[in-house]
Amino acid sequence: MEQRPDNRDQIRDFLATRRAKLTPEQVGLPASGRRRVPGLRREEVAVLAGVSTEWYTRLEKGHISGVSEEVLDAVAQALRLDQDERTYLFDLAHAARPARRAPSRRKDVQVPPPVQWLLDSMTMSAAFVRNGRQDIVTYNALARALLAPVFDSPATTRHGRANLARYVFLDPGSQRFFVDWDAATAVSAALLRAEAGREPHDRALRDLVGELSTLSTAFRSQWAIHDVRLRHAGSKRLWHPQVGDLELTYQSLDLPIFNRTVYDLTIYTAEPGSTSEERLKLLASLAATQPAHPTSQPR
Repeated sequence: MEQRPDNRDQIRDFLATRRAKLTPEQVGLPASGRRRVPGLRREEVAVLAGVSTEWYTRLEKGHISGVSEEVLDAVAQALRLDQDERTYLFDLAHAARPARRAPSRRKDVQVPPPVQWLLDSMTMSAAFVRNGRQDIVTYNALARALLAPVFDSPATTRHGRANLARYVFLDPGSQRFFVDWDAATAVSAALLRAEAGREPHDRALRDLVGELSTLSTAFRSQWAIHDVRLRHAGSKRLWHPQVGDLELTYQSLDLPIFNRTVYDLTIYTAEPGSTSEERLKLLASLAATQPAHPTSQPR
């Protein structure tokens, strides 16, 4: 029987950081005197989850293998985990269990032609597909133009494929391109953290995290927070070197491709009638003179 990689440190740090975010008042417990550290005590989480303090202490030390889903769900409720955090906790538990055979990981595969046709049909939206490591797998013409600083960055081009995390953390120009750069770093690290929970055997992902941890203080800070994101949507402000300020809305959707391979389809668009829409139209007209899209190949 094959043993899974030891992920006790991730479990310990994740549960401890979630516990530190809560106060007794938030969960309906009486506040009792001064506290040496912020957040709930372990015994308080144990009471809320309906387990012994000894049992919860052992869990927070990373001993999660064999814990039932019902108990994990009780801990998730006690810690007020959101859906993404709950999924991440269950992913950590799954990864800690002994495997009877070598676990498979998601494989990067070629994007089917109909998906590329879909992207190319979105002439007024920038649309691209990325994997869990934030490699941009394929894109339409407007996405290539909108994300030109990412595609052209030395931080990404030397690896053969544009990667949003490398651009955010390793290219100083990202601090101008992403107007809310701090928010961009938080989301990027949280997406990678969630992927690490889903795919603990992905060597390329571990190499990427190691590279970013070595080269970026901002990444180390965000990684230590242990926030997770699985899906995201909202608004984003960009400064584009050709058209200036853009305020765009974006939506990310799961895109199942084959077997266990799930990519992320992200679409950027502008509010109708806005200045950003006019600038996006200008960018689209400029993009019409560029190559339409790559021949997307897995790595």
